[in-house]
Amino acid sequence: MPKKSLKALFIPVDGIGHVNACIGIAEQLITAGHRVSFLMNTQWEGKLRHYGIDEILYPPLQGRQAGSNAALDGANMLRSFGIIGSAGPLDTMVAWVTNLVPHCIRESRLMDPFVDKAIADLQPDVIFIDQVVAMASVERSGIPWVWVSSYNPLFQLYDERTPPPGSGLAANGDRKEWAHFRHTVNDAIKDIWREFNDYFVSNGLPALDYGQYVRQPTHLHIYPLPVELDYTDLRPVPDRCLQLDNLMRKDVHATFTIPKQLSNKPGKLIYVGLGSLVLSDLENTKRLMALLAKSTHRFIVSKGPHHDKYELPGANMWGERYVPQIQVLPLVDLVVTHGGNNTVTETLYYGKPMVVLPVFADQFDNAQRLHELGYGLRLDTYRCSEAELLGAIDKLLNNNELNAKLAKIATRIQSDNKISKIPGLIEQLCNGDTNRHE
Repeated sequence: MPKKSLKALFIPVDGIGHVNACIGIAEQLITAGHRVSFLMNTQWEGKLRHYGIDEILYPPLQGRQAGSNAALDGANMLRSFGIIGSAGPLDTMVAWVTNLVPHCIRESRLMDPFVDKAIADLQPDVIFIDQVVAMASVERSGIPWVWVSSYNPLFQLYDERTPPPGSGLAANGDRKEWAHFRHTVNDAIKDIWREFNDYFVSNGLPALDYGQYVRQPTHLHIYPLPVELDYTDLRPVPDRCLQLDNLMRKDVHATFTIPKQLSNKPGKLIYVGLGSLVLSDLENTKRLMALLAKSTHRFIVSKGPHHDKYELPGANMWGERYVPQIQVLPLVDLVVTHGGNNTVTETLYYGKPMVVLPVFADQFDNAQRLHELGYGLRLDTYRCSEAELLGAIDKLLNNNELNAKLAKIATRIQSDNKISKIPGLIEQLCNGDTNRHE
């Protein structure tokens, strides 16, 4: 009997990183003969079809305008919330839970009727969610759902044995610091959580764990973090969780050639991918580019949403608003990144060292994990000096032992190709198998 073609509905946060992570899963399902639909606001119209993804569109929520720049809208919102800026991890995380989480709760409730309609019209066999908070509309549907954690797993797999999410604290650090960070954040969210939990209970759903906005793994929870970075030195992979090395999309339609401006110049080739949200801080972006222009190396720069408001200051630099990251990474020797989960996991796929300049949320956690395990160096994004930034780049480029180790990691990740297992696991899930997935 031929295999049944499943219908999968994806509901990601409408940020580039979240959508890209979900595209990585979608490509695998489409290749296996399944139908994939994304529920997105109209700002994304026409941007997913070339992947073979059906678009189910709803109007922008909470003041966003159709046709506006989704990346810049998101960045401006986070800046207004106090999340993008020079504050440290604790202040940033308090701003996250007191400003962004309530916004996401409101958005989740506003989306409920659109989710209900999409489910009624599509009749999906499985739903994939990549959100900041849980969705009552999905849980009450009775359809198997898969949580996609495109963040560092600390954010959505609560475990007291691991550092608190967003803290950037060391895995072998002072547990009193962990406790202080957790207590401060939990104290800030208690009333917000109670209201959200009451909403879930009023929908006939079980209560959420205290202080948590995401249900602990129920059907299947997917998180991308290579085994070399995962926190299995502190806790095992949780039940009903699938740890993957990455959620990297293939982007077979994209191509990239090293620009002539850089191809004949001396020096190593470095990719600067700081993410649209971090690059929305125009003044600090200019400051960092001025420092990099003094390097003896060459730089390919993803300039971000303010691409038309600044010029790259060095003859050793080339950039565009966006560059096809998947195609650029295998060509370079090192990556300067904000520490976003996609960039970290994709860079390790190609075995490149990283200088990490985190600004908020799991960027601090990824930066710290890379730093403490020796796969990169963490710097202060707003305060690093020319000597610190350029010195970190040279230190990593000249570390032959590290680069040999990263090459072995890349070989392992590419040969394991764990993401290809997803279609089979989803087929099992839709047949009622919700056991732990190795």
